Amino acid sequence: MSLHSLRHITLGIPDPAPVEEFYTEFGLRPLGQGRFASRDGGEQLRLVSRPTRRLVAMTIGADDQDDLGQVASSLHAQGFAARREEASVSAVEPVSGVAVRVEIAEPIKQNDDGPLPEPNSPGRPLRVNARAEGLSRTAPVAPRKLGHVVLGSTDLATSMRFFVDGIGFKVSDSIKDRGSFLRCSTDHHNLLVQNTPVTFVHHSSWQVEDVDEVGRGAAAMLDADPARHVWGLGRHHVGSNFFWYLRDPSGTFAEYYSDLDVIVDEDLWKPEVFSGRHARYNWGPPPPPSFLRPDDLAELMTGAHQPRG
Repeated sequence: MSLHSLRHITLGIPDPAPVEEFYTEFGLRPLGQGRFASRDGGEQLRLVSRPTRRLVAMTIGADDQDDLGQVASSLHAQGFAARREEASVSAVEPVSGVAVRVEIAEPIKQNDDGPLPEPNSPGRPLRVNARAEGLSRTAPVAPRKLGHVVLGSTDLATSMRFFVDGIGFKVSDSIKDRGSFLRCSTDHHNLLVQNTPVTFVHHSSWQVEDVDEVGRGAAAMLDADPARHVWGLGRHHVGSNFFWYLRDPSGTFAEYYSDLDVIVDEDLWKPEVFSGRHARYNWGPPPPPSFLRPDDLAELMTGAHQPRG
């Protein structure tokens, strides 16, 4: 595929200062002025002041000028305005006001640090006379890269047409009557667009090495403030990943994840439509009502008239 990575997102929030502290504790590296880097992806998050919390902008990586030309042509064919520059194409998703930039960039490189220790299993005790390696880790958890962001849209059809037919995202799987998991890389999804009564950002998701890092990261965040807990530990059915969700001070959720499905051959992956429990998770505690309908949803709807940008 011509697109290859989710490079960067900008989150708008009413009060950035406490949220900056949250993402520093979460394990992202602060760069100053509300900017944060992951271990492998470089600068991938920026926090800016806005009247209500929302996704302000996102950047997608592409290979070359031909890819940019295809994106610009597709956007115009769908009736969306696009601005072509030397190394990028920019457009605004009309429902949410999210500024989307597709730019020529090198793919995110992730070093293989060697195989992770395999667990003991019935009849296959690979670890003997020793405790599990995950128990001895002491370094703070540091997310490897930004995995995906979840956007609520009041006009799902238009948002899907913009991201899929215009920008060039691929549909990996869908939730019946609710939304679709979209990818701009070989990861199962980099964007989930959902049908919601008001446009808002639901959560961002950050990759860590394995389920031990998911648990260690969440445990450290909850030791500092138990009220941050939202949902976890569990495993999603769509995408297969382990997850744990936390709440930042703005009310936006942040997810640690590991072991996400990877799609390298378009012909070998068949998108499915899920409903019921499997649309949300395979195992784990049931999602709390606040995950499905955030506590500040009524407030966000009241502020929906706020100007975009």
